[in-house]
Amino acid sequence: MIVISPSELRNEQKKYLDIAEKEAVAIKRGDKLIHLIVKERLITDEDIRKGLTGEELMQGVREDIKEIYSRRKCE
Repeated sequence: MIVISPSELRNEQKKYLDIAEKEAVAIKRGDKLIHLIVKERLITDEDIRKGLTGEELMQGVREDIKEIYSRRKCE
């Protein structure tokens, strides 16, 4: 594991992000170690294309709220 300071990360960001893909990198900040974690992308471009727009999401939320209120009025 490589331990670096925040200023080292700031000055050589690309270098340490590339290293983090191959080995553990931690930034020592005071008494704490902050680890850089590399994860594979979980959402594909296809998932994004199939996703809802903000307006589509809001329309669905509005419809759900109307349905909930109409049920409550009937009770």
